[in-house]
Amino acid sequence: MKENHRRRTLLSVLEEPAIGIPDELAQIFELHHSLVFRTAYRITGNAGDAEDVLQTVFLRMLRRGRNADPLENAESYLRRAAINAALDVVRSRQADQTVPLPEDSSDLAPSIPAQADVSGLRQALSRAMVQLKPMQAEIFALRFLEGLGNREIAVALGISQVRVAVIVHRTRLQLRHELRPYLRS
Repeated sequence: MKENHRRRTLLSVLEEPAIGIPDELAQIFELHHSLVFRTAYRITGNAGDAEDVLQTVFLRMLRRGRNADPLENAESYLRRAAINAALDVVRSRQADQTVPLPEDSSDLAPSIPAQADVSGLRQALSRAMVQLKPMQAEIFALRFLEGLGNREIAVALGISQVRVAVIVHRTRLQLRHELRPYLRS
């Protein structure tokens, strides 16, 4: 019975017409795929997750269809989409309550504890970021992970520079509180 189901599934997949990728999407991918990957990697800290985010972002663009309104600023749109998809990945990872097992560290050099602290800080930052409101997380990622200035963020999000500055300030205070164990004063 299972074998029949597998054959039907395989046949239906083989019979599906190939999905044509519009030239515009192919050009956008060529120009911006590395931006999406880097943005996702900065948030997830994992190349596999960053590749998943890259795929998710461009599949969503493909699903928009040919009749969708053209993007005014593809770079800004893709950066925001990568941030949001990466945060979704981190959230789902936390929801699964999975904890990666450390590799055998019996023969590691003494300098590893400092690296472990950095890894712990990265994980704590990811956990703290997913607790933020969506706009806070997005602005924090654009400001501190992507290196955009308040003016650039304001333009990209269509809000005032003052609002960006206030959100950055409040978010930093909130994250500082959450990351207190990792910060040395």
